[in-house]
Amino acid sequence: MFNYESYLRLDKFPLIWCSGCGDGIVLKSMIRAIDKLGLSKDDVCMVSGIGCSSRLTGYVDFNTLHTTHGRALTFATGIKMAKPRLHVIVVTGDGDATAIGGNHYIHAARRNIDITVILFNNFIYGMTGGQVSPCTPKGKRASTAPYGNFENAFNISGLAQAAGASFVARATVYNAVQLEKLIQRAIERKGFSLVEVLSPCPTAYGRRNREGTPVDMILQQKETTVSVAAAEKMSAEELEGKIITGVLTDVERPECREEYQKLIDSFRKEG
Repeated sequence: MFNYESYLRLDKFPLIWCSGCGDGIVLKSMIRAIDKLGLSKDDVCMVSGIGCSSRLTGYVDFNTLHTTHGRALTFATGIKMAKPRLHVIVVTGDGDATAIGGNHYIHAARRNIDITVILFNNFIYGMTGGQVSPCTPKGKRASTAPYGNFENAFNISGLAQAAGASFVARATVYNAVQLEKLIQRAIERKGFSLVEVLSPCPTAYGRRNREGTPVDMILQQKETTVSVAAAEKMSAEELEGKIITGVLTDVERPECREEYQKLIDSFRKEG
């Protein structure tokens, strides 16, 4: 049996996550990925902002920062620039990263700095009152949209792809084995790496939208997602309402910190 306890701060338990929340599945998948890579706990730094997902940094026994709302990527950028040997992992949510933190999200991907982002997408502000997030599907209810959200939702993964990230993948908590493998690949890939994880929120989102039990919400992920390989063989009509999972982008691109070092070295040669 896998020894999760060696990676956890057990004095911080019990968890604050609601029963049926998918965030614990992400936590375990991430720990397994780090373990398989053989990374020392001292060589990993996890950074989070504010929200349900961002509580994760308090439970793990790594170098951790629990920072301000939407600013996790700015802190992570500073850490990577100052301590490039560290594997910097950002744990954030759809509200934290793409609402107040949206500008930082775009430009961290554009710079392609060597940071891994695990972005929990539960379609809502779960911890702070159930408000609409940039990823709340059109027509779905939230505390600030009691009659249904009228805005279009962000495509989180597509945004990172368009901005210039080296690695972009999407997964669900239903398929925890795939999630573990994608997190491992994201950490291994140099540059800005994103794994968007669809994680059900049975309390703030599920109840308002009558999504059923937590098990129902997880099984719904199985019905509404298709792999990249399967999607390539499907028509636009068949893909209507489906969410594509798997590796969306995996390319080598110039990495921000290395490009900055080249600039420094060029000045030293001139001097």
